[in-house]
Amino acid sequence: MKTVLIVEDDLVNARVFSKILTKRGGMAVKHTENVDEVMQIAKSRDADIILMDVSLSHSVYQGQAVDGIKITKMLKADPDTADLPIILVTAHAMAGDRESFLAESGADGYISKPVVDHQEFVDTILELMPES
Repeated sequence: MKTVLIVEDDLVNARVFSKILTKRGGMAVKHTENVDEVMQIAKSRDADIILMDVSLSHSVYQGQAVDGIKITKMLKADPDTADLPIILVTAHAMAGDRESFLAESGADGYISKPVVDHQEFVDTILELMPES
């Protein structure tokens, strides 16, 4: 079974995403906004793909406040985790946001919140899910 790591500071969003992915997508789900846990899960390959909230309001790494863009950049810069697919998830869906967030972070995909089309949400994740 494929595992999705949800990095999200809003518990309601995390629960909604989790329910959609398990019920409609048949995937296992892990959730955390703890950056040390995110790094550990990524390095140990305990997730096949990461859904990364752009605006993490409580996340700190090595004493510095970090958002989803910064965490994604760190993961993409590390040879051990660079190939792990990361999809940014954000309510910041203004014109040009998708392109600038993807370019800045190096993420593999982008989904805007709120998620209205549940099947499209699952399909977007499955498209970027590694085969093995």
